Amino acid sequence: MLKRKVIYPAIPLAQTVVRLCALKKIKHIVISAGSRNAPLTNGFVEDDFFKTYSVVDERAAAFFALGIAQQLKFPVALVCTSGSALLNYYPAVAEAYYSDIPLVVLSADRMPHRIDIGDGQTIRQTRVFEPHLEAAAYLKPDVSHATASLLNNPLQKEINPKSTPQEIAEQQLKIQQDNANEITKTLNIAFTKSGPVHLNIPLEEPLYGMTEMAVSFNVPSLEISKNVVSEKDFDQFKKIWRKAKKKMILVGVLSPDIIDKEIFNLICDDTSVVVLTEKTSNLNHSMTINSIDTLMAPLEALEKEKKTFLQPDILLTFGGMVVSKKIKSFLRNHPPETHWHVDSKKAYDTYYCLKEHCLLDPNSFLKALYSEEYSPASSYRDEVLKQYNKFGARGQQWLKTQAFSDLKVFEKIAFKLPNTLQLQLANSSTIRYAQLFDLPNETSVFCNRGTSGIDGSTATAVGAAQISKKPTLLITGDLSFFYDLNGLWNNYIPNDFRILLINNSGGGIFRILPGEKDTPKYDTYFETIHQRNAKSIAKAFGFEYKSTRSMFGLNLKLNSFFKASSRPKILEIHTPRKLNDQILLDYFRSMV
Repeated sequence: MLKRKVIYPAIPLAQTVVRLCALKKIKHIVISAGSRNAPLTNGFVEDDFFKTYSVVDERAAAFFALGIAQQLKFPVALVCTSGSALLNYYPAVAEAYYSDIPLVVLSADRMPHRIDIGDGQTIRQTRVFEPHLEAAAYLKPDVSHATASLLNNPLQKEINPKSTPQEIAEQQLKIQQDNANEITKTLNIAFTKSGPVHLNIPLEEPLYGMTEMAVSFNVPSLEISKNVVSEKDFDQFKKIWRKAKKKMILVGVLSPDIIDKEIFNLICDDTSVVVLTEKTSNLNHSMTINSIDTLMAPLEALEKEKKTFLQPDILLTFGGMVVSKKIKSFLRNHPPETHWHVDSKKAYDTYYCLKEHCLLDPNSFLKALYSEEYSPASSYRDEVLKQYNKFGARGQQWLKTQAFSDLKVFEKIAFKLPNTLQLQLANSSTIRYAQLFDLPNETSVFCNRGTSGIDGSTATAVGAAQISKKPTLLITGDLSFFYDLNGLWNNYIPNDFRILLINNSGGGIFRILPGEKDTPKYDTYFETIHQRNAKSIAKAFGFEYKSTRSMFGLNLKLNSFFKASSRPKILEIHTPRKLNDQILLDYFRSMV
């Protein structure tokens, strides 16, 4: 098959943006329909290098792109028209910022003299995301495109009306190179900082013209700096680490295979180290505490002096956000002598005792820390694991006799999951219930924990499914699912995509929190009770649909749910609204 000849947008700025994205190998482009962004859309679609996606709803499009970038660990671009379209990207931009996911926002804009004069689809687009961006560039409009139209506008300040054609041509060359410099610098930061960046692109009509002529510009070369920790620093870290008898490693969100198994095994064999992981850590070992709240919830009921056995001398953390509020509360009230956080980019003082930010990737740091053998004389790990296993055994025994509920549903799902899946978890109760049960070791787990919002879980999962070689399963609650319905409004949902929807008729997690329950105010404004189901939604978006309200039905339907099919599937599981919270709280009480 012959490769078609590349044609470019006739507008120089749009062409420069498209070509620099190609030079930077930014292949995946998610486009939302619009007119002002037509030069960008045409430029990307007409070049066979790019893989383009059409997602109408900008909020869903941004999370869809975030899902792709989450899997690739590589920048993905978003293209939208001018006006309020851009603002719909913000939830995903904030999530990308806090989750260190590289998104490149390409927003078409009206010309500067069209802003704040009463024209439609115009807002102040500059700096709209800046608290949550790694970089932004507000590019200069071309003066060689639609020059006559510009000169005829009394409000424009781009061209001096007395300029000669030669002066305008020279001005355009400078604008073009300045823009190329800014675009290159901003795209580079998306790579080096692994976060969202924004290019705002003012475009004048006519918008749809294409050309075979490539504009000329120089691509600046910028050096990429790397953070390092010196050997002298490591000697000090090693000395402190080996001396301590009680070390705790707490791991937040990590992509699969970030930590070498060999080095992780060495750490887990260290009897002076307690390793706490979450499902989003994507780390599995028999000597870790992989359900933190199974340890922490019973400890909350004990007297203060009985909890001190867990208090570490050193807390070492790496990875992203931690789900468990209970471990955060414990470490804030029983702080270690020192807290080190290992990350090549940033460190949060989550536990109010951060002493060292080690500017390295976690794998390199751990390898250096365990580069030499040593023999720790400590029973810290074994004492904590003994307590953890005792709590867990009591809880499991109690759970055997309990009624159908959210907790029992998650227990059954975890048991029934196929060995190789990409698991996408919605926020709120879904991510918390999922922490309580073991998953198959080969399961890759993802969740939007940067901002921990319920918006965008579905769209992120669909985006991630474009890249993952494993089948994708989304487990979601009813409010998250109905909130993000437009995450299904696209033509890219694979047949092996699955949704398990746990419908407890409202925001069931609020029943666990303090507050007056079962009043008109609570029911309406907090739990937001509803009687909706997903049957008609499944039909509208081309999904196979089944539902159940019992453990027997769940077990039966899960037997066929993961089998190959010609359409994606939704299994909706209706659980008892007023029972779920009590069963969860009693589950933790049973462990004491």
